[in-house]
Amino acid sequence: MFHKVREVTPLPDYGLLVGFANGEKKKYNVKPLFDRWDVFKTLYSVKGLFEQVKVDVGGYGVSWNDDIDLSCDELYSNGATILRQDDTVRMRMSHEKD
Repeated sequence: MFHKVREVTPLPDYGLLVGFANGEKKKYNVKPLFDRWDVFKTLYSVKGLFEQVKVDVGGYGVSWNDDIDLSCDELYSNGATILRQDDTVRMRMSHEKD
């Protein structure tokens, strides 16, 4: 199953905040990829490249250029879940009842 990407925002220290079409948001750490694949080292060696991340056409991942990209499933499976806004509202409302 594809978890299509709706939006991506670069974060400090080579993190990505990724919003998915289902409303979920996840934080993905790109740093471990620097040691696994040489092409990802370009993201820290070329000043400003990391901040140029964009959602691929169709939402099937994110990319920086023709050589560096991440699939939507990689981002979804290995990203840390951040509460959705409606979950936060529900949590607040349930605490107010107590």
